[in-house]
Amino acid sequence: PEIVVDRPDLLGEGPVWHALEQALYRVDYLRGEVLRFEPATGRDETIYTGPKVSGLTLQADGSLLLLADGARVVRWKDGVATVVVDGFPGSAGSHFNDCIADPRGRVFTGTVPDDPDRYADHVGVLVRIDPDARVTPLVEGIGISNGLGFSPRADRLYFADTLSCRIDVFDYDVESGGLSNRRLFVDLSAGPGRPDGLAVDHEGHVWSARWDGAAVHRYAPDGREVARIDFAAKKITSVAFGGPTLSDLFVTSAGGDDRASEGAAAGALFRLA
Repeated sequence: PEIVVDRPDLLGEGPVWHALEQALYRVDYLRGEVLRFEPATGRDETIYTGPKVSGLTLQADGSLLLLADGARVVRWKDGVATVVVDGFPGSAGSHFNDCIADPRGRVFTGTVPDDPDRYADHVGVLVRIDPDARVTPLVEGIGISNGLGFSPRADRLYFADTLSCRIDVFDYDVESGGLSNRRLFVDLSAGPGRPDGLAVDHEGHVWSARWDGAAVHRYAPDGREVARIDFAAKKITSVAFGGPTLSDLFVTSAGGDDRASEGAAAGALFRLA
């Protein structure tokens, strides 16, 4: 792994590649920042500071859709924030975490309790946010909702529950936005670490970031582990493909305020080319 930004982030998360800009967006959740990195120039800048943002997607008009604290969804463009979703029934005391947009513009995300003492209650919910801003709860009983990724044909949706230490897979109907046939993809209860963000490559392999596991693991479509890449950061948080040919893997991490215990490059942004 190559360190491309040695900032270091407190909780780097949610990397998303913007192909038209040839730039990578990510968040530092604990600092309440959205950052933009240009690989061609090496420039890394903070473009938003405000209420904490856990994830984002890109809109056709160039705006960003920010998933903010309070289970709010905010459209942000040219420094102007417009609230699109201000919570939904049952969302009090929780916030959204990782997210992904499907080919039709629907956004899938899950809720996490604001109070860590409630994680074990499994009160998180996986929801779908439609382009008209309707929020539809889909799956209940989640501990810590995390990584999401579609298969190359968008007929599967992979989903990580960090608390349960597992990645599940659903069948996905892109016409209706419906999920069905939930099943175990990989059981990660034996460690090391816990599953965090994920991405799916063009061969249908799942790349899973490992919180407290200092690694990214690659799994074949049948769940077999086929590769592991180690990092000089204990808390690897998420992954995203990018670069001119989408063949670079960008990797975010956390713990930049305590490198003595979290690793020499904790909080850095990495790239695997």
